Amino acid sequence: MLKMKKALAVLCVIFSNIFAVTFCFPDVSYPQRIISLGPAITEELYLLGVEDRIVGTTVYCNKPSPAQNKEKVGTVIKFNLEKIVHLQADCVLATSLADPQDVGKLRDLGIKVVCFPPAQDFSQICEQFLELGRVVGEEREAKRIIHQAKTRVGQIRKEIEDLPGQKVFVQTGARPIFTINQDSFINDFIEFAGGINVASASGSGFYSREKVLQDNPDVIIITTMGIVGEEEREIWERFSALKAVQDNRIYIVDSDSFCSPTPVSFVQTLEEMVELLH
Repeated sequence: MLKMKKALAVLCVIFSNIFAVTFCFPDVSYPQRIISLGPAITEELYLLGVEDRIVGTTVYCNKPSPAQNKEKVGTVIKFNLEKIVHLQADCVLATSLADPQDVGKLRDLGIKVVCFPPAQDFSQICEQFLELGRVVGEEREAKRIIHQAKTRVGQIRKEIEDLPGQKVFVQTGARPIFTINQDSFINDFIEFAGGINVASASGSGFYSREKVLQDNPDVIIITTMGIVGEEEREIWERFSALKAVQDNRIYIVDSDSFCSPTPVSFVQTLEEMVELLH
């Protein structure tokens, strides 16, 4: 009996230690000191609940608001190598805009760098979010968030499927005018909201005012990224033959949510798009 009690006591100690290691200490196989070089990436890290592991971000990483207090290491394109090393980063999460030479230098220093290419549609936004979840050890949470986002997108599309289609032109740049085609997730915003992207077949994205006049969209949407939105709206309002002008349907939208979505903010922006179109 005494031997059995001692054996049970030993087993209790073993299981207690296993519990402590598993649940009380972080898994060191996943990065513990993360640098985010993309606004959407930073938002997604907060969604995954690993914000305490973020040691540095770019000057453009302002969402959610606590991210503004993180150490700044540069922009999405150029970043301070010395600062990243000083912060003892063990993982840098970058976009395709990051300087390839600097990315190579980080890898030469033994720092893990994961680069995410621009997503072409909502599906890729979710795929990359799932990959991020795997990188930081939060795959299950990523799957949960993606499931919720996809479910809500499906509901929205069902709700508006019988509404008349609206012809839409999205302007993302000026001088020259730049738009988005079918190879951009912004095209999903339009189509999922029951719209028709008049520039979907545009090869390069460069467009002319004359072509917009020919397309005669019901709605013109201007992002504030890189352009003065109000000035562009005033220019469009001079073309009184445009249906969007006649119906006063020229809108300026926030480029942060429109051009750098997470699975969650994609749903929020899609809901806003539905309101604009219908």
